[in-house]
Amino acid sequence: MNENGYLIPANAKRGNLIFSTFRPIDLIILLVGFAIAIVGLIVVDTSNIINVVIACIPLLIAVLLVIPIPNHHNVLVAIISVIEFYYNPRVYKWKGWCVYEQDKK
Repeated sequence: MNENGYLIPANAKRGNLIFSTFRPIDLIILLVGFAIAIVGLIVVDTSNIINVVIACIPLLIAVLLVIPIPNHHNVLVAIISVIEFYYNPRVYKWKGWCVYEQDKK
């Protein structure tokens, strides 16, 4: 182990998050989804269960976007990472130990 180095704990970023889980944009997404669902429940006739489910869809989508998942912060961050991966492809030029062998062929 390196005696002169500093090892950062794995949860060091959690101090920057709200409730150790949410970024400000995550809470905004949750609040907007909740507000739209409440307005939908007020406007829609709630005697039919299908109308209630349709009115709650914005809240369900918001919750699914900000739910934490392994290896990413949440589903929204994972979706953004996938979009950036496909729309910003990187080209890596091979400069390994056999680069000259490819030129000889």
